Amino acid sequence: MIENINSPNELKKLSLKQLPQLAQEIRREIIETVTKTGGHLASSLGAVELAIALHYVLDTPKDKIIWDVGHQAYAHKILTGRRERFHTLRQWQGLSGFPSKDESIYDTFTVGHGSTSISTALGLACAYSKQKEKQIPKVVAVIGDAALGGGMALEALNHAGQLKKDLVVILNDNKMAISRSVGALSHYLNRIITMPIYNRIRRDIENLVKRVPRFGKQMNALVRRLEESLKNLLVPGMLFEELGFRYFGPIDGHNIEEVVRTLSNVLKLEGPVLIHAVTTKGKGYSRAEEIPEKFHGISPDLVENPVLKRKGFTQIFSEKLIHLARQDKRIVAVTAAMPEGTGLDKFAQSFPGRFYDVGMAEAHAVGFAAGLARTNLRPFVAIYSTFLQRSYDQIIHDVCLQNLPVTLCLDRSGIVGEDGVTHQGVFDLAYLSHIPNLTVMAPKDAEELEKMLEFVLRINRPTAIRYPKGETPDRRDLFPENYRPSEIEYGKGEVLREGKHLAIIALGAQVYPSLEAAKILSLQGLQCSVVNARFVQPLDQMLLKTICAKFSKVVVTEEAVAAGGFGSRILEFLERERISGVQIKRIALPSVFIPHGRRNFLLEKYGLRAQGIVEAVLNFKKH
Repeated sequence: MIENINSPNELKKLSLKQLPQLAQEIRREIIETVTKTGGHLASSLGAVELAIALHYVLDTPKDKIIWDVGHQAYAHKILTGRRERFHTLRQWQGLSGFPSKDESIYDTFTVGHGSTSISTALGLACAYSKQKEKQIPKVVAVIGDAALGGGMALEALNHAGQLKKDLVVILNDNKMAISRSVGALSHYLNRIITMPIYNRIRRDIENLVKRVPRFGKQMNALVRRLEESLKNLLVPGMLFEELGFRYFGPIDGHNIEEVVRTLSNVLKLEGPVLIHAVTTKGKGYSRAEEIPEKFHGISPDLVENPVLKRKGFTQIFSEKLIHLARQDKRIVAVTAAMPEGTGLDKFAQSFPGRFYDVGMAEAHAVGFAAGLARTNLRPFVAIYSTFLQRSYDQIIHDVCLQNLPVTLCLDRSGIVGEDGVTHQGVFDLAYLSHIPNLTVMAPKDAEELEKMLEFVLRINRPTAIRYPKGETPDRRDLFPENYRPSEIEYGKGEVLREGKHLAIIALGAQVYPSLEAAKILSLQGLQCSVVNARFVQPLDQMLLKTICAKFSKVVVTEEAVAAGGFGSRILEFLERERISGVQIKRIALPSVFIPHGRRNFLLEKYGLRAQGIVEAVLNFKKH
């Protein structure tokens, strides 16, 4: 059946009775593909029936579906003409792992972050309401229960209830973010699910009120008060109704006929409507249903053994923080719906009373940490680099302006690979390194990350530590025989290799590729000094002056955008100190949105592996 569905128009030719079979075929396609390419398996399996029902009822692409985050939209891609290319998912120049406006007219926005859909959908609905067409497009936002707890989503709900525009919000409630959903809203939704008599009670109340005779304004007002009182007394919560939404649910999100019927009916109503659909994350794949947090996003090797993880910066961070917390009771840990991804799930097991998962609310996480730090606590906030962008004002206003000892641990900094444009952590140096009071560091390897975590406890100030996705390097063959790692001193880098022709100043993940490049260049007669910068802010001014006095050409390399990054800070330093006669070559990423592809492939493409550095240095030396 799936081979004949290349557009929603072909989907509409099927009968309702045929749709469950189609759902099974789509699930099989998703499982077969994602277990080979990697991707967001469990979340997409849980939304198959929702995607089918939406395209079955709506007139897409004229009508608009806005997927929040978008990691649940694989069935949507298959139904909208991308089935034959689905095997290229998340591969270089293949299909994006998220909705992409550049990929299909059925994808209204390029998305990858949570809690955004209701805001953008409301904007569309408001704009369409100004059109004079008879049939204005329908707008539907699909949002998960975890994303609904984000500040932006709650602000949008509040605004939508005020504007009263035609908008349908489908709440895809699987009790999961990447991990289990947390917070009062999650408990509220669970309470509704466990009391499925909601809509029957509501209909009974409305029928009762209609039977009450109305005599004059006073009696009519009394009847209205009676109606509201009965609802508040009998209905399990009235949050969405009080916000101005008509609420329908909970319904079985895997019962296509029920979803189609409900959606068809609510589209006839005016004003904002919320459909509460209960789904199972990982539906149809038993291992994903059993441990959905492990199968939220997978790599092919994870399918064989979902428990084992290759040791990387995340694991080193996790183990070291637990070790430090045993010695220092001031340490607390904070994350935003990412305990497994950041490695803090192990911390939570060891210190449940000192761990806080605030849900999908990064801005709140940082503000909350500021409150913790205002006392004698030392909060470590672990958030992916791309998601920390959402807390920019809180970093400035709540942490750095107050000069509080909050440590921001930026996991997945730099190139992350297959998740693509919305997830590459390439902007953090540009948005952090100019903030007053904030110390910014990047470790070259596991040992240095551990030392940096120890170091931040010795200084009483805001700090950010960025580290990349993947394994920690261990190439002792690249170091001189007499090399011994120096202790971390505030604002001090270290010289790893001495040379006489040119200097390479490397930051974090670029240190080992730079050492490897220097080794290759030495075989060609070009001796390069290699410096491990360690600090972006403050810069090691004495070391920079020494280097600039010795070399006329200096290469600076970083796994981040060049604009406003580490190299930019060095250029600004040279200008400020009026140091002339030195040429600077920056090897960094361009100020573009980096597409999806394997991490190593992208690093090579943008010249951030050893051979790329070698070629850049040789070309720089010539000119």
